[in-house]
Amino acid sequence: MASTTVTSTTELWKLIHEHREKVGDALGTLTDAQWETASLCTGWRVRDVVAHMVETHLMTPPRFARKFAASGFRFNTFAAKGVALHATQTPARLLAEYRETASRTTAPPGPKVTWLVEAVIHGEDVGRVTGTSVAVSPVALVAVADFCRGSTQLLHGKQRSAGLCLRATDVDWTVGDGLEVSGPAASLILAITGREPALSDLSGDGVETLRSRL
Repeated sequence: MASTTVTSTTELWKLIHEHREKVGDALGTLTDAQWETASLCTGWRVRDVVAHMVETHLMTPPRFARKFAASGFRFNTFAAKGVALHATQTPARLLAEYRETASRTTAPPGPKVTWLVEAVIHGEDVGRVTGTSVAVSPVALVAVADFCRGSTQLLHGKQRSAGLCLRATDVDWTVGDGLEVSGPAASLILAITGREPALSDLSGDGVETLRSRL
């Protein structure tokens, strides 16, 4: 099993762009019906998740500040408005826009690792319901798992994993003390960020505790 640490912003953006490209390739195999499938992201179809990812690619600090303020500083409203901008696009056009913007390095203020987190989690949100799951590199899995496990806002991974030992079975990543929850790193990431279907991939005495926190 491999464990690697991201050591530079350049390396981080390389990981982000590589994973975005993988997700784009997977999206290119979907039928129009699959674009309308409910994703693992509650309330969003596959097409809505992709629209959100496009908005992520396009984001800059001034754009974020302006749009967040216009949404009353409510993140869910902010995200929904971004998705609505793409509501009339065909799947083909939405995919084209995804690919056109995926190589950008713009982002709002904050840790750049969050854009790797978005690429990996939302790639799983759409891939798992359409049978097109994307392989995540070990270094990306570790970076995303570390961030999600410590997040308190939006993702709430810290609260959900409190008092649990999380152990990945496919990369060298184990954190925490207490009842164990083990399984593939991507499934651990999804579970601690609120995706209940991922629990079926996990085992250990702490699974029911984690389930009760979703």
